Amino acid sequence: MLDAGSGAGFPGIPVAVARPDIQVVLLDSNHKKAAFLRQAVADLQLKNATVVCERVETWQAAEKFDCIISRAFAEIAEFIALTGHLLASGGVFAAMKGVHPFEEIERLPPALRVRQVHAFAVPGLGAQRHLVMIERA
Repeated sequence: MLDAGSGAGFPGIPVAVARPDIQVVLLDSNHKKAAFLRQAVADLQLKNATVVCERVETWQAAEKFDCIISRAFAEIAEFIALTGHLLASGGVFAAMKGVHPFEEIERLPPALRVRQVHAFAVPGLGAQRHLVMIERA
């Protein structure tokens, strides 16, 4: 899994903690954020998490990813345009959003389709949250 624009490590670090069987790459172009991520990975002793400090649109990974996820990185179409070269065949994009992003979904190119939109509640947070799963058509 690639966490694009990982920032403070969400959702990549919780995924790495909850699923030690999944290799997670935390990608952020900001050096201070990447340094924080490296320290968090070391402190939590996450053997399945790697930090990369690069711009997502120019970074070339050794292997493609089965899942690329983002939270507050960009509008869905831009997120996919910037990360698409990193997605494996049959892989899925996962965009974390607040309110249901009807308009962003409408702007997706025909080469993409929404597999599913999951609505969920975050305990203690009285706001809408959605996870939009997108695949190549």
